[in-house]
Amino acid sequence: MDTHRSTRRLGLYPPTEPHRSGMLDVGEGHSLYWEECGRPDGVPVIALHGGPGGGAAPAMRRFFDPKRYRILIFDQRGCGRSRPFSEVENNDTGRLVEDIEKLRAFFGVDRWVVFGGSWGATLALAYARANPEAVLGLVLRGVFACTQTELDWFYRDGANRLFPDVWERFAGRLSPDERKDVLMSYHKRLMSDDPAQRREDALEWARWESALISLHIDPDTASPEARRADALARMETHYFANKGFLERDGILLDDTAHLADIPGVIVQGRYDMVTPPQTAWRLHRNWPGSRIEFVHDAGHAAGEPGTVDGLVRVTNAFAKRFS
Repeated sequence: MDTHRSTRRLGLYPPTEPHRSGMLDVGEGHSLYWEECGRPDGVPVIALHGGPGGGAAPAMRRFFDPKRYRILIFDQRGCGRSRPFSEVENNDTGRLVEDIEKLRAFFGVDRWVVFGGSWGATLALAYARANPEAVLGLVLRGVFACTQTELDWFYRDGANRLFPDVWERFAGRLSPDERKDVLMSYHKRLMSDDPAQRREDALEWARWESALISLHIDPDTASPEARRADALARMETHYFANKGFLERDGILLDDTAHLADIPGVIVQGRYDMVTPPQTAWRLHRNWPGSRIEFVHDAGHAAGEPGTVDGLVRVTNAFAKRFS
């Protein structure tokens, strides 16, 4: 275990633009937006965005040295620039894992580094479980395994005790009966086919998450963009109501034999209110080849200075190791 402390912190790499991008038809009515940046013959890395439903932001490219990495990024089903937008049909974890394999074949990659935070970490672990032979190494942030304990913390009893004012706004729009199961009640509302009817519920769902994501954000100023909030809220409730479409609770944390030969580093905010550190610690304890770094002045957000520093140091080390 490392306790991450550095006198000179590294920042993100300068902005870089894709030299290739496009859409990949993965079947069942879904097409994925993808992009490629950096060095064409560099160490291949696939970066998995959070949510589910969050979409890939340009800043994701900047965790990797473009002179050493072939940076591959895509929007998962139903979000970002992928089509159809905000669609939950034919959208589950198994299909997302298969999509990643289709992208690997499309890009002609034998093995790659898999990088993901929050839901991206969930998906990275699910992918490594299904395809360990394709993974050079794992870089994980804010580990989330979609367990019942984690879902209860965020949507039943846990985070609400630390953010009672924000929770009151989030749960307060529900009826007393609906408040008995906030997650399932929001899920029912957000499955409406009418975007206008579900708009305020989607925004409130996204505000609750946004308010807790960083130590450096005032919860009262969290204001998600409406279109992104719709995909995020629908996709999250769809996945969380179905326990991540995983075979059993905790499988990504406890069934780790396939990770034995895969090097991995976990960068975890000590004050992460969205994905509390106990999940990352449990994974680390069950994965002997892993290393964990706790960032003592960070919450959940990928962009917090200490977290950026930790992630960039890891990707730099992996670039040297795998080049």
